[in-house]
Amino acid sequence: GPAKRCAAANRDRRPPVVDLIVMQRYSVGVTHSSLPPHLLGAVAERFRVLGDATRLAILQLLLEHGELKVGQISSLLSSSQANVSKHLRTLNAAGLVNRRPDGTAAYYGVADPTIIQLCDIVCDRVRIQVAEKARVFATA
Repeated sequence: GPAKRCAAANRDRRPPVVDLIVMQRYSVGVTHSSLPPHLLGAVAERFRVLGDATRLAILQLLLEHGELKVGQISSLLSSSQANVSKHLRTLNAAGLVNRRPDGTAAYYGVADPTIIQLCDIVCDRVRIQVAEKARVFATA
C-alpha cells in the first residue's frame, strides 16, 4: 500500500551521501569557527539582501554577462528601470555589486566574488532537493 511505497522511497533516498558530495565540492566542513554575536547581524543583513528573487536574478545576469547598464538589466528581466535601480542600490549598499560611471551611463558588476560560491552551493542544493522530491513523487 501507500505506506510501503513511502517507506521504500525513503529507504532509496541517500541525502547523507548527497550532502557529503556537496560538502566536499565546496570544502564545507561540519565544524567551523563561530562568529562573534556582534557579527551575526551583519550576516543576517547579507542574507536579507539575498532573500529577494529580483536581486538574485540581477546577480545571476551580472554573473552571466559581466557588467551591465540599468536599461540592459531591466530589458533582460522585463522589469521597470525604477525597480531595477532600487534593487541595484540595495545590492550596492551591501557591497555585492559595484557601480562604474562611464560618461552619462553607469555599469554594474559583481563586487563580491564570494557570491559565486555561495550561489553555487545554494543552487546545487535546491536542484538536488527538487530532484529527490520528483523521484519520490514519480515512484508514489
